[in-house]
Amino acid sequence: MRKIILFLFIFLFAGITESHAQFSRYIVQLKDKGTNPFSISNPLQYLTQRSIDRRIRYGIAIDSSDLPITPRYIDSIRLAGAVTILNSSKWLNQVAIQTTDAAALAKINSFPFVISTGPVATRNQQNDKPINKKLDGPDNTIVPPPASPQGINDFYNYGVSFGQVHLNNGEFLHNRGFRGQGMQMAVLDAGFFHYLSLPTFDSMRNNGQVLGTWDFVAGNASVDEDHPHGMNCLSTIAANMPGVFIGTAPKTSFYLYRTEDISSEYPIEEQNWIAGIERADSLGIDISSTSLGYFNFDNAIFNHTYADMDGNTTMIARAADLAAKKGIMIVVAAGNEGTSSWHFIISPGDGDSVMTVGAVSASGVVGNFSSYGPSSDGQIKPNVAAVGVGAVIANSSNGQPTFGNGTSFACPNMAGLTSCLMQAFPEINNMGIMNAMQQSANRATNPDNRTGYGIPDMKKAFVMLIKQQYTQMATVANCSVNLQWTAKTDSVISITVERKLPAETDYTSISTHNSTGAFAARNFSYADDLRNFPASGIRYRFKMTIAADTSFYLDSITVNFTPRPDLGADKSISVCGTGVVDLTTQFNTTGLAANWTLGGAAVANPAAVTVAGTYQLIGSNNSGCSDTALVIFSIAAKPDLGTDKFITKCTDS
Repeated sequence: MRKIILFLFIFLFAGITESHAQFSRYIVQLKDKGTNPFSISNPLQYLTQRSIDRRIRYGIAIDSSDLPITPRYIDSIRLAGAVTILNSSKWLNQVAIQTTDAAALAKINSFPFVISTGPVATRNQQNDKPINKKLDGPDNTIVPPPASPQGINDFYNYGVSFGQVHLNNGEFLHNRGFRGQGMQMAVLDAGFFHYLSLPTFDSMRNNGQVLGTWDFVAGNASVDEDHPHGMNCLSTIAANMPGVFIGTAPKTSFYLYRTEDISSEYPIEEQNWIAGIERADSLGIDISSTSLGYFNFDNAIFNHTYADMDGNTTMIARAADLAAKKGIMIVVAAGNEGTSSWHFIISPGDGDSVMTVGAVSASGVVGNFSSYGPSSDGQIKPNVAAVGVGAVIANSSNGQPTFGNGTSFACPNMAGLTSCLMQAFPEINNMGIMNAMQQSANRATNPDNRTGYGIPDMKKAFVMLIKQQYTQMATVANCSVNLQWTAKTDSVISITVERKLPAETDYTSISTHNSTGAFAARNFSYADDLRNFPASGIRYRFKMTIAADTSFYLDSITVNFTPRPDLGADKSISVCGTGVVDLTTQFNTTGLAANWTLGGAAVANPAAVTVAGTYQLIGSNNSGCSDTALVIFSIAAKPDLGTDKFITKCTDS
């Protein structure tokens, strides 16, 4: 898309009269937000508490871009003449209008708060024949081969959709209890034909999982009678037909927005999308799925170039990145231009903070129609891939599963799984979740321009995020090591402590720790007695077991300490009479804290003891390891031989 200023340039050269004759919808770009009745300090005026909570959770400041457009600006534009306000964007500070009143346009351009006006769509024509609308992939639908049998212990019986769930190991998340509960997603598309009556969505309807709808094309709340494309996409997420068709996040709640006008292709649809994602942001969504994209329009003056696919040029890409900066996970289709002259991804798939999804089959083969990366500024695009070749979708006539091709279906497949992963780790922001998914994918170390980082593995991503949040420490005192760690666990996850002494070649399990309750961060500790270990450098490692086939090591740690001292054998000392004994010379206590007691009482001066008794020495090193020795001190009584005697004898005796 051209920049708004380029629209103005074209508009001025064409002349107001000529433009008035050709165009009927315009973007009015505003200079500022003027004297605004809304305040950053009171965001509840324009954001729900859920939206504010998302910002708080991820440390995102509320700023001027969150403020609604100044109401008096909109009032002035509406009252300029025969003008209808279509929608607006507070993030880009622009208003979409419909008018054929040249005088009104001239007046709007004269307002001091207006930068420019630029056309975004021609007049509606009854005989319009759209030439650039391509929502799905090629019609030569490929029915995927039967997937390998699903596990008998899987929570869902997926029916024909098992293959597209299993490719990304999505059943792992479902079996862990993460099926989208509590998550809110906006699906922006061309319509959701008969979602109110098709059996595919019985569960979604009965559980009140549709939180709101809006048609940004027609300006009303009904999206049930429009194009089926959005319904097809929604089915890959929300379908809940046990044994027949299960989506990737059937418990997620949804806002359904129609932003795409199927009868034509004009930039007004980009603006509709922006208005939609802003509304969804203010309501507090966690994630959005968009199987739409733009590069070529029914009027060539609006066409984007590949150079525009840099994430910073088209208004929809700029808005998508702003939505991501507000903490929303933006999941978009890469496009179906792989075999066309265009060839590349389409916008907003070029956004640097959005997760762009390419299409593969259930066996992982890339669809030839899936658009190529990279973006024009060299970003790896698409980011990841999911099933979009022979994807299972709902039939628009009876809701039963059928098959379709397109990155349009890869996108919601991936969005649903992402929703489940985000449910498990709400403390990790959108960029952290996307990074884990990319690093878990099969091309993480050698990304390409077809599937980017490749096909994510939800189990690997789950483990990566557990490890990312895991912390540990070891403290040595009193000849014991206190191991402390924090990890996310639940009632079926266990953590086993294993130990290996320096002289050993293998680890030995010494303690297993379980917990109760839902998946949450918990603190654990274990004390290991070091008194009987003769050497330092003991290794500990922590093994987490999630399921019978899923165990891994969180981390390891080496504990160094000073081994227990050896004071030697006990001693006995005996002196006669009033002798004095220096106990400190009896044992080598170099480097030790020496504590002498007699009968439990401390000896004031062990260097000169005169009282008989059993003296105890406790010698302790800097690790609190100690040895005990005894000195039995006795005082022998002096013998009494009696008085001296004198003997006299004769020389001849």
